[in-house]
Amino acid sequence: MAVLETSSPTDLGLDPERLGYLDEHLRRYVDSGRLAGTLVLVARGGEVGHLAAYGLADRERNVPMREDTLFRIYSMTKPLTSVALMQLYERGLVQLDDPVAKYIPEWADLRVYVMGMGPTLVTKPASRPMTVRDLLTHQSGLTYGFLERTNVDAMYRERKIGMAEVNGTLRGMVEQLAELPLEFSPGEHWNYSVSTDVCGYLVEVISGERFDRYLERHILAPLGMRDTAFWVPPEKRERFAACYGLGAKGIRLIDDPAESAYLREPTFFSGGGGLVSTAGDYFRFCQALLNDGELDGVRIIGRKTLELMTQNHLPEGKDLASHALGRWAETTFAGIGFGLGFSVTLDPAKAQISGTPGEYSWGGAASTTFWIDPLEDLVVIFMTQLMPSNAYNIRRELRAIVYSALTE
Repeated sequence: MAVLETSSPTDLGLDPERLGYLDEHLRRYVDSGRLAGTLVLVARGGEVGHLAAYGLADRERNVPMREDTLFRIYSMTKPLTSVALMQLYERGLVQLDDPVAKYIPEWADLRVYVMGMGPTLVTKPASRPMTVRDLLTHQSGLTYGFLERTNVDAMYRERKIGMAEVNGTLRGMVEQLAELPLEFSPGEHWNYSVSTDVCGYLVEVISGERFDRYLERHILAPLGMRDTAFWVPPEKRERFAACYGLGAKGIRLIDDPAESAYLREPTFFSGGGGLVSTAGDYFRFCQALLNDGELDGVRIIGRKTLELMTQNHLPEGKDLASHALGRWAETTFAGIGFGLGFSVTLDPAKAQISGTPGEYSWGGAASTTFWIDPLEDLVVIFMTQLMPSNAYNIRRELRAIVYSALTE
């Protein structure tokens, strides 16, 4: 990865003293043992005004956090997958109102859970077909097994839906899903789910190219995202961060970078959460989006398509608080809508966050996050390595500090 150049924050309309609050705040997290390490990037006008690494990428081996550390970005994979599918939309190969069964025939007669389990399972027909937009907006009726809320979640856990060692490939996952009921009829609610993994499968079916190869050819290579992939090759392993979980006595190692499954090239390419990346690489992706889909003369998505993606697609302009079935996501719900792969800020006052209507964002399971604010010409990326992502309120805290630093 090329070294990220930084510019004077003052020249970018950023207050250096207030950006110092950012470093102080993150140091408190690390010095108290709540996080192993952090990396934060703040950019305006396409230039990085603040970049700070602190703490350890690998606590057990005393490896310091670096600007080019490789992180598991988990659900920050979702925006890239969504852009990939919308590239095919721009070629006229898929429409948002296409029934998903057009591409997955086994899903032609999806049914919805009513009650029971096993042989006593009662289902009913879905009120309408699932569409491509339902997948992009998490209104599909699918779910995640880790949510542990319903009997449908339990069925996902029993079959280990989305787990590479069981499903093997994206095709294996959709075959498994064909045998399970939906939590609700498509469009009735918003629910965080494996929908974006299915979007990755649609990219394969529609393009005729394996999903990881499509992503590399149409997004990663054109943008120069050389450190972003579904696995970590041998020559990059020394830069791969450890991953920690929240335990009773502080953080504990849950994925050793010397033994991680990410060290082996997979067969299951999770469009919902499979990528590893660096802050520098992800900045190139974010900056392309902020530039209406183009960076350094390379266009990955059209301006009008991106406008469509970053509008609120929830019915009647609702926010997540009034439309979501569950309460798990990589965002808060009040005052927040959802587009085609991103959360979208509708009302900062209702959301009780600093921000701007129209900004869009998402995060990952290991507490990473990013947001893009077109009005302020702002990109913020935060990388760390702690699961679950709701362990602390750090994302909202970072927003308060960053927005306080804007001077113009």
